[in-house]
Amino acid sequence: MTDNSNLYSTRGEVLPVVSVLVVCYNHEQFLGQCLDSIVTQKTTFPFEVLIADDASNDSSPAIIQKYQAQYPHLITTALLHQERFGDFGKSNCISIEKKAKGKYINIIEGDDYWTDENKLQNQVDLLENHPETVICFHNAQITYEDGKSKPHLVNLPNQKEHLTADDLIGENEIWFMATASVMFRHGLLHPFPDWFYKSKSGDIPRYILLTKKGDIRYINKTMSVYRKHSAGISNSDHKNDADFLWNRIEMYQSIDQELDFKYHRKIQKNIARYFLMMANSIQYSNHFFWSRFYALKSLYLSRPNSSKHIRDVFSKYIIPHFIMKNYAYLKGKISD
Repeated sequence: MTDNSNLYSTRGEVLPVVSVLVVCYNHEQFLGQCLDSIVTQKTTFPFEVLIADDASNDSSPAIIQKYQAQYPHLITTALLHQERFGDFGKSNCISIEKKAKGKYINIIEGDDYWTDENKLQNQVDLLENHPETVICFHNAQITYEDGKSKPHLVNLPNQKEHLTADDLIGENEIWFMATASVMFRHGLLHPFPDWFYKSKSGDIPRYILLTKKGDIRYINKTMSVYRKHSAGISNSDHKNDADFLWNRIEMYQSIDQELDFKYHRKIQKNIARYFLMMANSIQYSNHFFWSRFYALKSLYLSRPNSSKHIRDVFSKYIIPHFIMKNYAYLKGKISD
């Protein structure tokens, strides 16, 4: 049961329990389904919907205006930016988050949608019953618009139901919470640290910062769809672009410091992955010195390394390709 004792502001206005933040850019094909899944939510508490459009050049702004006119009691704010932020939608999201009044926040991108009309109610009930929990998430289905892959779930049957910061930090980048599935407590992170604004990722640093305040709980229900398509934000991660990789490296270095170096070895190994990608980036893959420098730096940061990993890095990134080709050729001749 939701605690409604704090629903009123000092001015007597009814406050929403949840602020749903919809971030949009060129989502005309999907936005209607997204908004329909929000306005049909069944709750015992008031909630608000705030939409931020990152200067779309399709009909997304018109769709937003149509829904706001139809549901003025729900869609309280619509920011139709005239100039694009870019930056993976992060600034667009922050622009609307500043206006949120809810006790809890749920962010959804305009190309995703919810599949359960009780989603908000389920998550609020859990957070109300567990005041020590700062993040609540549920399972989501991933669908592929190009039809090349079959739909599948984000979370496996063995997904832990109670998690902490330990579960967010690994030697690889960890992802198990679809954005639209996450509800978190509002106001715990303001002001954000400076490094948060510099990061191109919003979800990763946000969740790690929140777990300094409490734990995470999982609801074993599939209540949203995460749509993969060519124009989606997840497909704009340029992992062969040095600027993107440097941003990730700096983000994890900041996270390492933020967490007082508790997970230093794991984070160093994760950073090492990005330096190896840097060696193969558009900017450095054909640069003899820098490509090898970043590959060696990766080996240094990821130590101790298996002999196989060392051989792989040397053969693929450090020893000149013409030498490896000649070696393979000579080896074949000797075998003959």
